[in-house]
Amino acid sequence: MILLGDYNTLRLVRFSDHGAYLDGGEVGEILLPNAYVTRQMRPGDEIMVFLYLDQSERLTATTETPLARVGQFAFLRVAWVNEYGAFLDWGLQKDIFVPFREQKKTMEIGQSYIVFIYIDEETNRIVASAKVEKFMQPATTGRYHRGQQVELLVQQKTDLGFKVIVDNACSGMIYDNQILREPHTGDRLTGSVVTVRPDGKLDVALGTIGKTRFRDFADDLLDALRREGSLPFTDHSSAEAIAERFGVSKKTFKRAVGTLYRQQLITLHDDCIALNED
Repeated sequence: MILLGDYNTLRLVRFSDHGAYLDGGEVGEILLPNAYVTRQMRPGDEIMVFLYLDQSERLTATTETPLARVGQFAFLRVAWVNEYGAFLDWGLQKDIFVPFREQKKTMEIGQSYIVFIYIDEETNRIVASAKVEKFMQPATTGRYHRGQQVELLVQQKTDLGFKVIVDNACSGMIYDNQILREPHTGDRLTGSVVTVRPDGKLDVALGTIGKTRFRDFADDLLDALRREGSLPFTDHSSAEAIAERFGVSKKTFKRAVGTLYRQQLITLHDDCIALNED
């Protein structure tokens, strides 16, 4: 089965002046243009290629790696516009089209936008849409649970925090009080599920949460103390200073310090914490 807008492994059948032809099964032979043909290729080789439609709407293969494939969300830059819509650079010779009806606001050259890549059923062309919400799936407790690690694509800043796309599927939110360093639209981050909301959206946090988070940072803090002997931080240190030095919240820092203190690995002083000598 040939997958348009995705990777396919196809057998090289023959060469011509235009490039190499690959066996596309029921759709016939598919051209891999000369620009992507290497000297090592031989008839019978199995080659992984990405399939898209060229300027003449012919099925074409490439060994280039696109920035996204069909069924994915991505942050793409506008290369040019015309009277029909905008064209985004997605890493291939042919830019991907966003018709005006699929734009939230008129796209501008040089600006980047979060879009969803899909195949238009009417034209069978690969297109993109900035109206990404209609392509998202509701999150369920059967699929997600508190503490589960997820991949995040930062969508936009809001009054509450940052909207994110979770696991290339669901809508989520990172609240301001969960953020130590402000992300940017298009950033790809790792986070954890905090809550599965009744509306099918997720509340998420960056990094890990729960006991694992404190335990992991306790190990990191102990490693830092073994290198330096002592650190100029106490319960009275500011949250900003802790975040700048360690990249964690003050709550996580205090929990880790408490863990190491109970294990009698550190001594607490008025102006620092110090590693106990063996």
